[in-house]
Amino acid sequence: MIRRPLPMLLVLALIWGSSFMFIKVAVRDLQPATLILGRLGLAALTLAVVVPVAIGAKTTLAELRAHWPALVVVGVLNTAVPFWLLSWGETRVASGLASIIQASVPIFTALLAFGFFHDQRVTGRRLVGVFVGFLGVALLVGAQPQGKILGALAVVGMATCYAAGGLLVRRHLGGTPPQVVALGTSAVAAVLVLPVGLAQAPAHLPGWQALGAVAFLGIPGTALAYLLFFTIIARAGASYASFVTYLVPPIALLYGSLFLGEGVGAAAVGGLALILGGVALGTGMRRRALVTAAEPA
Repeated sequence: MIRRPLPMLLVLALIWGSSFMFIKVAVRDLQPATLILGRLGLAALTLAVVVPVAIGAKTTLAELRAHWPALVVVGVLNTAVPFWLLSWGETRVASGLASIIQASVPIFTALLAFGFFHDQRVTGRRLVGVFVGFLGVALLVGAQPQGKILGALAVVGMATCYAAGGLLVRRHLGGTPPQVVALGTSAVAAVLVLPVGLAQAPAHLPGWQALGAVAFLGIPGTALAYLLFFTIIARAGASYASFVTYLVPPIALLYGSLFLGEGVGAAAVGGLALILGGVALGTGMRRRALVTAAEPA
């Protein structure tokens, strides 16, 4: 497991950046609820094998019993609901546009922290980074073909859920092993979507592309990504973790252009520059690099 927050942030961005493309592929053959069931079911099964090996079966069970109320809330708010909103939204908007809208997560994180989570408020240079990054998001959104309003609003709702979920994890599950948070929330969400996912399952076997997309979304796209995400929250805070959404759009745009035929205009270059500038300010990238260089090996 990578131990420093910044490398984890970059790896997580690479995984989640490609997830938008795989969701777009999967919803061609599957209903959003069925896609989510497959994704979360694979993630929960993978984590159920990996987590007890990593931290011990007794520790895993003890932590699940001790923190199950918070795990249920976070599983609903940070997994089940936003996963469905994103998948449904991508039936109506391009994968690149969905990734761009998701980049509003730090904005909602800052707003919710200001109103309800005073201990996690974003201030100073990090607050400047939020607004610089948002300018890049606004530039990219303005350059995209307008999607259907309900699809876009669904992705905005997903961003709000992610922001609230990240803040709740930091407050109520900050001392819980991140592996347990990943396992518990994935399992809760999988159980919640099970009835609808089965009811909307297709009568025929989906194509290999849809099945491969679900497999990627379930194992690296959710199981591994959640281990990274909750580790970042535990070590660096929800506001820091939410900056992954500024790195995701350019990656998702690249995949959408290469494999889905979604266009990338010149405005994307300017938006990308602003987004990366916001990340550098918001995560204290330069300061952390100097500190790291001064640390003994």
